[in-house]
Amino acid sequence: MESYDVVIIGTGAAGLSAALYAGRYRLKTLAIGKEFGGETATAGVIHNYPGVADVDGYDLMKIMREQAEGVGSEIIDGEVTEVRGDQGCFIIVAGGKEYSAGTIIFALGTKRRHLGLPNEKELTARGVHYCITCDGPLYTGKTIAVVGGGDASVKGVNLAGEYAEKIYLIVMDKKITAEPINYQQMERLGNKVEILYETEVKEIIGSEKLEHLVLSKPFSGSTNLAVDGLFVEIGALPNVLLPQSLGVLLDSRGYIATDAMMKTNVPGIFAAGDTVNLFGRFKQDVTAVAMGAVAATSSYEHVKQNGNVCVIHQRVRA
Repeated sequence: MESYDVVIIGTGAAGLSAALYAGRYRLKTLAIGKEFGGETATAGVIHNYPGVADVDGYDLMKIMREQAEGVGSEIIDGEVTEVRGDQGCFIIVAGGKEYSAGTIIFALGTKRRHLGLPNEKELTARGVHYCITCDGPLYTGKTIAVVGGGDASVKGVNLAGEYAEKIYLIVMDKKITAEPINYQQMERLGNKVEILYETEVKEIIGSEKLEHLVLSKPFSGSTNLAVDGLFVEIGALPNVLLPQSLGVLLDSRGYIATDAMMKTNVPGIFAAGDTVNLFGRFKQDVTAVAMGAVAATSSYEHVKQNGNVCVIHQRVRA
């Protein structure tokens, strides 16, 4: 079994930042990710990453990966299906293989919230979607609806504006909460975008594919809204099942609880990125990479102080 000083679970912005810093600390480092680049890789063009002019999210993640590999960190694609620990030595199972680590950094990110409506699951990828970057081009010249009201939904509308002929933004509240620059960009789309305030999607109608939506109140004289596609942008939930299996505590909102140095309640386990609520609802690449760097620093300090217990155990057994 290959032993590492730190195994990072997740290869989004936080995970790759942690891999870069851990490698620079000369820790033997492995990063494992189910979806390379995480949310950033599908974000489209990023305009607000300091020091970098407009850059495609996937390209930015490729650069981060190259930086991390350049300092010796190993990065592999795969899904971690199990983690377990014994006296500071952790076992990580991915792709049928086991790896041991003196420390773990959880950078698992989040999973998209769903509406929880009947037919939603059945029509996913057949009219119902959760990633405009991924699936927006499918609706070139067509009519779509975006459910949201936060900054993510507005950025989604702006991206969809490159493809769709008509976009309905369905907002449950009385107003939209978005960065002014993104809201202004949406306003420039003009009549292409129509905002339905204080409105919810009550039903998703269709058999083989999405046919129309049923709204909570009439629009243009009917509660039926004919659309070719529906994109759900109502936030996300943190991926916490793996850390919970090791006894890691969550905060009151269901995120991994850490201190300012990204330490959890379990010695040797750290967390970073969107799975942590350190900055509240302000979740950006710049905050994710900062947390990744801090988590790697804490991992380094832990290994420096305690040694790699896994390596020690293996030497004793040998």
